[in-house]
Amino acid sequence: MRIKILFITFFIGLISFGTAQVRELTPEAQISVLTCGSGSDLYTTFGHSAIRIQDSAQGVDWVYNYGTFNFDPPMFYVEFAMGKLFYSLSKQNMPNFLYAYELENRWVKEQLLKLTPIQKNELFQFLENNYRPENRDYKYDFFFNNCATKIPDVLQESLGEKLLFKEGHLEKKYTFRQLIHQNLTPNSWSSFGIDLALGAVIDRTATVKEHMFLPIYVMQQLGNTTLADHDLVLRERTILESVKKKGEGYFLASPLFWILALLVFVLVITYIDYKNHVRSRIVDSILFFVTGLAGLLLVFLWFFTDHTATANNFNILWVFPLNLIVGFIILKKKNTPIWLPKYLLFLLGLLGLTLILGIFKIQVFSMLAIPLWMMLGVRYLFLWKYFQQQISLK
Repeated sequence: MRIKILFITFFIGLISFGTAQVRELTPEAQISVLTCGSGSDLYTTFGHSAIRIQDSAQGVDWVYNYGTFNFDPPMFYVEFAMGKLFYSLSKQNMPNFLYAYELENRWVKEQLLKLTPIQKNELFQFLENNYRPENRDYKYDFFFNNCATKIPDVLQESLGEKLLFKEGHLEKKYTFRQLIHQNLTPNSWSSFGIDLALGAVIDRTATVKEHMFLPIYVMQQLGNTTLADHDLVLRERTILESVKKKGEGYFLASPLFWILALLVFVLVITYIDYKNHVRSRIVDSILFFVTGLAGLLLVFLWFFTDHTATANNFNILWVFPLNLIVGFIILKKKNTPIWLPKYLLFLLGLLGLTLILGIFKIQVFSMLAIPLWMMLGVRYLFLWKYFQQQISLK
């Protein structure tokens, strides 16, 4: 529903331009940077940035938005999965832009830039040129090329070397993963999924400039930026407030609840199997099949896509791709392969290696994965002992 609202307001904005053309801004024109708060949907969680141009003498109040994408299933999902998603620069009227954020209960803040008439027109012409059909599309990258990173890039390219992004305004620098988690609910499926899919490459500390992949840090940086001999931001104001709502998180729907339930279930099944000297083949097959399938997905994201953040993902050590094959083999009741106990010891070793990598923070793993490691470790150990006994009886 929210996506439909955004598209409706976007197209209304396009239609409302009519045939109006502006070649040059008047000296009284104003240019500002808009920063928008996060929304409830995952794709709105990290906020938004845009550039506003006002020229009342010419009836202009336009927003240049680098965050527009073509939501056209199923190709949207295919392009997103492959890391080949293209975003576009769009242009719409300010009232229509604000309407979408008002509907989603998201705040909008504005930073008015202190520019000369010449600088205003240089920035305006740069945006207009970018808006041409042959220039408006760009390849999206969540960390290095998005609606937020475009703001400092556009300002730098249009205003030149006199624009200085100063450092020192950040009390602490964070890793990319920490920056992501600033916008996520800890016990959520989105947080768990992101930690599972993204690799160790995002566990390095981001530079001050790299913090600006998030709109809130663009806003902070502009407050510590100079142009020639004066501050870039003339003044800042809030133009749309959001109404705070109490979070209604349901623990029964959270990943922690279901992961703990799975842990208890597998531990109980393992205890019963151990006491009765049997093995629950269906349970084992499902565990191996699911972990193997997840591992195969991580291999795909790491080696076969253009995503920069999914490389060096050591989650692959505990969701091991070969488990997918073993999941079918272990379903058989008889004819246990002689190599299976050694394979289980190998998996236990990989779990231990995962723990070591986490302790030394070579990769930061989700805390929600720890119960899953315990579950797999206990089951692997039981199966190793069980198959050892089966082979010795042959």
